[in-house]
Amino acid sequence: MADPYAILGVSRGASEDEIKKAYRKLAKELHPDRNQDNPKAAERFGTVTQAYDLLMDKDKRARFDRGEIDGDGNPTSPFGAGFGGARSGPQGGFRPGGAQFDFGGGGDAGFEDILEGLFGGRAGGHPGGGFSSGFGRRPPPAKGANVAYRLRVPFEDAAALKQQRIQLRDGSTIDLKLPKGVETGTQMRLAGKGDAGPGGNGDAIVTIEVEPHRFFTRDGDHIRLDLPITLKEAVAGASVRVPTPEGPVNLKVPAGSSSGKTLRLKDRGFHGKSVRGDLLVTLMIEIPGADPKLAEFVADWTDQGNPRARLGV
Repeated sequence: MADPYAILGVSRGASEDEIKKAYRKLAKELHPDRNQDNPKAAERFGTVTQAYDLLMDKDKRARFDRGEIDGDGNPTSPFGAGFGGARSGPQGGFRPGGAQFDFGGGGDAGFEDILEGLFGGRAGGHPGGGFSSGFGRRPPPAKGANVAYRLRVPFEDAAALKQQRIQLRDGSTIDLKLPKGVETGTQMRLAGKGDAGPGGNGDAIVTIEVEPHRFFTRDGDHIRLDLPITLKEAVAGASVRVPTPEGPVNLKVPAGSSSGKTLRLKDRGFHGKSVRGDLLVTLMIEIPGADPKLAEFVADWTDQGNPRARLGV
């Protein structure tokens, strides 16, 4: 994988919030549901998710910035192109950057002296002056690749934090406990559920997508609902049934309520990271289209008020 910063289109000094914002924008554009006829978009979606995963892991991000691992999380060569471009001279000398170092015919011993100067100590400890295993130590074997998954969660389930089941690529299933503050773009890591590798399995990265609802809308951690009521319920007041993500409850409509009045049901919204949001119910009075008694009542009734006065008309 290329530079994860370039993949997400952020600078190396980008904050976590900037990285999250960039990822969410790309994830929406490349989402497989929006690109069913474009397999390259789905492939890039996985690449973007892998880049996001690396940069949101503080340890991996620091190691990548130091050049210790590449964009796939694999260790890089500890010496790059060999001693910073060192070359062998015509007499067997050692010429970093073109400077001649004569081993003086000492063979391995001369080379060992140079290593002592470069690394602050003898190269070995082995009999005969050979290299020890500490010099040029091989990096640990790499883990297998992470595997990206997408899990669509019903709106009510996300609000109530209902447990979700996901099927992995190997056919196994896992029950997931949704975290507080869950929203579209939230990622969950399943350790060791990725591809196999010489250093162990990678992880499964599950990206959550909260499905839209036919009458609920999300407002931060709050949920909004437009609730139809009758004219009689508005005028006289009433106790009416209201749907919530966890089942219907009773709501008291005050007498004399107008359309647009918003009532609050505490702790019926999404679970935030610290507190739970509310269900905000906006009353919408429905007037019957053809009701002779209502028409007769209105014909003999005079309303002295002006509901448009605040609009200056």
